[in-house]
Amino acid sequence: MTVFKGPAVPANQIHDFHSPISPEGLYWVTPVPPSGLTFSADDGTAVLQMSNLPIIDQPHRPAVDAETTPAFLDFKLVFRSTDEPVKYEDPTRQYRFIGHKADAQLEATVRVPSIDFTFKTDPLESSRCDFAVMGMEVNGKYYS
Repeated sequence: MTVFKGPAVPANQIHDFHSPISPEGLYWVTPVPPSGLTFSADDGTAVLQMSNLPIIDQPHRPAVDAETTPAFLDFKLVFRSTDEPVKYEDPTRQYRFIGHKADAQLEATVRVPSIDFTFKTDPLESSRCDFAVMGMEVNGKYYS
């Protein structure tokens, strides 16, 4: 999650929140406990929810050598499948996604205790997205 003061351009970036970067350079990845992800087969809903997730704030850019400040994230992300099917396929890249368009809503709070900074999004009920899908993806050796 990136926070800007003013228009969303690089010069106005004041925070960039994400999981710590591994020594191999992998970031934006964090383990999810079994209780963090729930599915409801009857209404096609998936909920990803975590609290007090340790993250870092790197105001200038995500990089292994950039200055970091410890932070914490609470969030709830809700996907609800619609009846509208979608299929994306590229045989030359051995990629296929089959599923349905979805509605998605997110509510999140980020805390940086050392600088007494908190950012909270609008409530889940007023959250809207432009595009979301739910389904199954196959690629590489699993393509065929």
